[in-house]
Amino acid sequence: MPPKVKGLLIVVTGPSAVGKGTICDALRQEAPDVKWSVSCTTRSARPGEVHGREYFFISHEEFQRRIGAGELLEWAQVYQNFYGTPRQYVDEMIDAGYNMILDIDMQGARRVREMYPGSVFVFVIPPSMEALRQRIVGRGTETDEAVQIRLQQAPKWIEEGLQYDYVIINDDLSSAVRHLRSIIQAEKSRTTRQGGALIRQLLEKGELDSHD
Repeated sequence: MPPKVKGLLIVVTGPSAVGKGTICDALRQEAPDVKWSVSCTTRSARPGEVHGREYFFISHEEFQRRIGAGELLEWAQVYQNFYGTPRQYVDEMIDAGYNMILDIDMQGARRVREMYPGSVFVFVIPPSMEALRQRIVGRGTETDEAVQIRLQQAPKWIEEGLQYDYVIINDDLSSAVRHLRSIIQAEKSRTTRQGGALIRQLLEKGELDSHD
């Protein structure tokens, strides 16, 4: 059963190729209370990607229609392509008590901050700039020119992490996943969230219902 209190909206971002998607996917596999919103994008699918799993791959025209109809929680243009998060599913899951993770870029994170001020913002960084370079090159999906552009922009992207609530170093996947899960648990325990609900329940009933 999902928790009775409203869920969290957790925004996870960081520089390109830092591995934030891998961290979020690993957490989702082990945490049934965590949901993942599949974004839509106008870019072409990369090898191994499946429509509806990694992204909904749509046309530029369809993307613009969704913007105009107010169907996107956030959207951003990254290089020549657009990325966006469908709004309805996110709202429904949070209201049902699930924790919703958004794996989005920094432009999108800025929009979510404006619309959902109570969200939790987590920034993922690499253990070194050299490690980031190796990850970008190792993906094998970028031209040499695109790799250089991403590397040149990386310091500016990383500096933006100073505006986030938490920072996770993606050096070891298991450690990074544990770190993210501990952040979610700590945030839910705030008295303004589940912590306060537990106190009120104890005062009203004299005991707490069974819980994890």
